[in-house]
Amino acid sequence: MLTEGQSSRIESAELRAAALQALAVIDPDAKVAAVQSLSAAFAATGALDPTAALEPTQPLPGRPARPVLVHPARVPRRSPNTVQGRAALLHALAHIEFNAINLALDAIWRFPGLPAAFYSDWLKVAREEALHFSLLVEHLHRLGAAYGDFEAHDGLWTMAQKTAADPLARMALVPRLLEARGLDASPPIRAKLAAAGDARAVEILDVIMRDEVGHVEIGNRWYRYLCVQQGREPVATFWALLEQYGTPAPKGPFNLDARRAAGFTAAELDALELNAQTG
Repeated sequence: MLTEGQSSRIESAELRAAALQALAVIDPDAKVAAVQSLSAAFAATGALDPTAALEPTQPLPGRPARPVLVHPARVPRRSPNTVQGRAALLHALAHIEFNAINLALDAIWRFPGLPAAFYSDWLKVAREEALHFSLLVEHLHRLGAAYGDFEAHDGLWTMAQKTAADPLARMALVPRLLEARGLDASPPIRAKLAAAGDARAVEILDVIMRDEVGHVEIGNRWYRYLCVQQGREPVATFWALLEQYGTPAPKGPFNLDARRAAGFTAAELDALELNAQTG
């Protein structure tokens, strides 16, 4: 039985207000249902107010008491060659996807005054991240585990908090930095899961990788839109934002093919590789 704050029912018919309500939902399954509900409502009505100044009435993001959040160095890393180790790895991926749902919903409600396509793009991301989370949780259950069984860290949401006042910084440092690292990390993770004989996990990772290329592309596209709007050069601005927010530069190896498909330019990839060589 869902308690207060866990209901998946969305009271608002307007997309940005509905996204704020969904972000506050605590229970992960209820949050997935809320995303599906608001997505269906928006498809039916198209109700969107890009100019509304919204204020949260509940703590954000809504999330369960477990997993316990710890420093990244304390998150358990186990070999995927055992069932328990595979469960720990898939739990880490599920936690990333749960945070990614919250990040997409946060982008929708938090940043007013952008084109309608910005909000519909991030709704698409939220819907796909919800699917990824559900697929991973379902497979965790097959392995005798559940979301919340392992410790996790809060790196993605911490960056969301740091960039809450600036959509340009959000696009630069979440999809283009942190989520793009997922493009780099996916091939070795996939290889480990394949070597462990977990065909279903490989299938799920392939779905996630396909969609994540599109999510990073959305981040790239709106980052460049905001750079043009503000008269800023994209490559130099990215590195300036890393310094401004005290964020370590990304390190290789990079999945260049996936990054190209996600819209990174040759100049951006050259800068990444130069930094990896000298950073």
